[in-house]
Amino acid sequence: MNGHLPPEISYAINRRRFLHQSSLGFGGLALNTMLHRDGYAAGSGGSPTGQPHFLPKAKNVIWLFMRGGVSHMESFDPKPLLNDLAGKTIGETDFKYVQDRERLKKVRVVVVNDANGQQRNTIYPLQTGFKRYGQSGIEISDWFPHIGSCADDIAVVRSMWTTDDNHGAQVQFHSGKHMLDPRGPTIGSWVTYGLGSLNDNLPQFISIGPRAFDTSDAHYLGPKYDAVKLKIDPGKPLAFASPEGQISRADQQRSLRLLNKLNHLAAEKYPFDAELEARIKSYELAFHMQTAVPEVLKFSTENEATRTLYGLDQNETRPFGEQLLAARRFVERGVRFIQIMYGDGAAGAWDQHSDLKKMHAKLAKQVDLPVAGLLKDLKQRGLLDETLIVFATEFGRTPGSQNSDGRDHHPFGFSVWMAGGGVKGGIVHGSTDEIGFHAVEDPHYVTDIHATLLHQLGLQANKLHVPGHKRLDIEFGEVIHPILA
Repeated sequence: MNGHLPPEISYAINRRRFLHQSSLGFGGLALNTMLHRDGYAAGSGGSPTGQPHFLPKAKNVIWLFMRGGVSHMESFDPKPLLNDLAGKTIGETDFKYVQDRERLKKVRVVVVNDANGQQRNTIYPLQTGFKRYGQSGIEISDWFPHIGSCADDIAVVRSMWTTDDNHGAQVQFHSGKHMLDPRGPTIGSWVTYGLGSLNDNLPQFISIGPRAFDTSDAHYLGPKYDAVKLKIDPGKPLAFASPEGQISRADQQRSLRLLNKLNHLAAEKYPFDAELEARIKSYELAFHMQTAVPEVLKFSTENEATRTLYGLDQNETRPFGEQLLAARRFVERGVRFIQIMYGDGAAGAWDQHSDLKKMHAKLAKQVDLPVAGLLKDLKQRGLLDETLIVFATEFGRTPGSQNSDGRDHHPFGFSVWMAGGGVKGGIVHGSTDEIGFHAVEDPHYVTDIHATLLHQLGLQANKLHVPGHKRLDIEFGEVIHPILA
């Protein structure tokens, strides 16, 4: 077949076949990733300059996503009135208006589809207490005392809302698009698309933890903006990251040297391929990652105090602690966006329709200490100012009960917090009503978090687009300026 093609094109195809078959480490997966990074594969889309639109306040992002729907009322938005009203239906209280759609429209409260509203009527009391923390006095649940100790460093947004009341809301939180809409890029991919790399040995975008509903990030941006999926396993952290067959590192290095010689010779003979040759370093990334990624995961190089800070000395906190310690180490080495999804199962472990008190308390204990450890560690290393932390979930839980000891899905009002990267610490922004039903003060759709994050990285959300792919204004979001320093 190649005999019918111009020699320069035939050469390019044969060289890619050689790269695909050579045992450099990632095999075909690496080649595709490198080609897409250089823009030589179909569907890679156009790319911006890689420079911020204006002076950034942050360089990196650590995105912590609690899969399943954390109860805002038992975490960062206390509603003590629920204890007084427990056992009554919402219609029997002074708050029956929260279900009056016409009145809510008049006061401009966000109203979204609530097909299950009538199943969530009986008010369920709070399952934990709250304390005020720090000089700011932010009230935080007794299930999150370690995060509470960092209250003066975080900004809690208590007025989030979304439109999907099933777990496809995880897709919506990350992309701004409803689960039933055509898929769109996630916030991590938009960051990768908008900004250049900070390192030559590691990916720009890493994803850790379970995924469901949508296991890709880049979509129409093309694979070069997709996340590299990582396991916290020093032995085999990356799929396909080991050489194919028995090959030593010395042999791999000889293969790379040969490949470089072939590329330089070919660049002189075939000017058609000059751009590809000029960026040969992209292909070397696959080789470098074999050493760089496992090195990041060698936690034995950390001192005992640091390991304890992240909870690596406790069985309950070690798994999440290792993920967050890895995140800090990746940030130090120039990884732009680390996305950590926490909570097993298709829906996510935080999905407590019953037994909420036991399960939320258990999960909170697994993440509370490591998250606080991450904030404190970044701060003492001088990295918090340039690293933006987001702690999020797809929606909250209902004020009413389900199955007598749980709460149902609740997209009308819930909480997210951010820290570092030019975010004000020790503040609360927005609010839900007195029983936690609707976001009523400064309501924010989920992509407002995206716009805020991009702004801190020096990017204007509505300047990130691809011809032929229309986005609505709500999908770009609006910057939450009151939480920014």
